[in-house]
Amino acid sequence: MTDAALKRTPLYDEHVRLGAKMIPFGDWIMPVQYSGIIDEHQAVRKNVGVFDISHMGQLVATGARAGAWLNEMLTNNIDKLEVGTGQYTFLLNDRGGIIDDLIVYRTSPESFLLVVNASRVDEDFAWLQKHLGDNGTLENRSSDYGGLAIQGPRVIELLQAMVGQDAELPARNQIRDFDYGGIKLTIARTGYTGEDGVEVFFAATDAAKVWNAILEKGKDMGIRPCGLGSRDTLRLEMCYPLNGSDLSP
Repeated sequence: MTDAALKRTPLYDEHVRLGAKMIPFGDWIMPVQYSGIIDEHQAVRKNVGVFDISHMGQLVATGARAGAWLNEMLTNNIDKLEVGTGQYTFLLNDRGGIIDDLIVYRTSPESFLLVVNASRVDEDFAWLQKHLGDNGTLENRSSDYGGLAIQGPRVIELLQAMVGQDAELPARNQIRDFDYGGIKLTIARTGYTGEDGVEVFFAATDAAKVWNAILEKGKDMGIRPCGLGSRDTLRLEMCYPLNGSDLSP
């Protein structure tokens, strides 16, 4: 597939403007590095780094029976999730092989947000839809939303600069909504680099505004925009699995 045929996140132009090295990643063209993999890796370990995760999928399951149904489809116990909390889990095929590893959040008593790997969005959606029956509704909102992962020991300092010193930020594995100048930010504190970290979700149309605000607010904190290269080295250092390499059907 040529670069022209690859999917682009809402932040593609921002990556190019910042001089990122862009590479094919599955069906997408994504930044592999900006200032360099080692520099970005160390920024996350010592200060803070921001990753574009807009390519990842966002599926929403809703309905009175959605929780019970998801409990049959995923490996962890959905019943343990209070509203505003999430868990890491697996979606399995009929043989018990891994289709995907994902994070599921209970955003209301009868609504769940599933954040899934970019390369598995269509497969996950088709598999879940096939088994949905009359257990509720399933929506693929991936193309309408963007996402950023902000990772590092100074992440809370940066968030407070964004949403206010007095804002009640989510604790580990919690998810909350915030307002930033009229932009709705859904912030989950899950992390995937071994550092404290948050995932911030927003309408795709607000992506560039949120990205640039985070880079500006984090300037004095040593923030770096980070690519797929340092994502992989950070996860490797923490022995976190990578779907498609370490996990498969």
